Amino acid sequence: MVTYEDLTELFLSAAEATGLSVHPEFWLNTQTLEREFACTLHPGPCEEAEHRAVCTLSFAWGPLDTALSIDGAEGVCEFFHEPDESCPHLHTENVLPLVIDLSYSLPLAHIDLGAINLQAIARLVKLRASEHSSRAVETRSNVALALGDTSMEAEALTLQQRVELPLWDPEGVSGFHAAEEYREGHMTLGRARRQSVYHQGEPHPEEWLPHMFAEVAADIASVLDALETSNTGGSIHNAFDSSEN
Repeated sequence: MVTYEDLTELFLSAAEATGLSVHPEFWLNTQTLEREFACTLHPGPCEEAEHRAVCTLSFAWGPLDTALSIDGAEGVCEFFHEPDESCPHLHTENVLPLVIDLSYSLPLAHIDLGAINLQAIARLVKLRASEHSSRAVETRSNVALALGDTSMEAEALTLQQRVELPLWDPEGVSGFHAAEEYREGHMTLGRARRQSVYHQGEPHPEEWLPHMFAEVAADIASVLDALETSNTGGSIHNAFDSSEN
């Protein structure tokens, strides 16, 4: 069993170990009753944050996640209706992962669009991030624009990543069907016996989630470093001035 508090504590422990500045926020969505977590991370002191690469991590945890964490697949069944031997909830293998959204931003020196190759910059940022992301399943890059004195200017490089962490099976398959005995138990045994069999083969996400959160935090630190290195080292600026390429 894992809870919202467990997840936030695991991530904050992993994030603090990277040496980055960490600013967590905790929310409750009063309409959906989802618990929401957001955390901003950046290198260096807070006074310099507006000039440094920044990452904001966020995820949500709802009532259904709590039911799953306590009772597993049977919790899904009980969440919607009375348990039934033929209920497909008890046999599902499509258990949703914990979806984490990462949003990066690297400020630029308000570069005139006439001297910038937007496509080259977007490709470069996406490549840099992908090279340093072991757990991201999706990466998208953009350039944020601002209205300058005479024309549009590039204000910041932005990057969005999607990370999926398996809560119930470290291999990404159903943690509810860890063994054939458990699968058969759900199909043929009574509720009390099903509950007993479930706990015999119960997955323990608290065993693998600390390592996965450590990987996510390490990826964030690596991507932030890569973005700043690309900027100060001239790689990004080499993509500017498209008329010379």
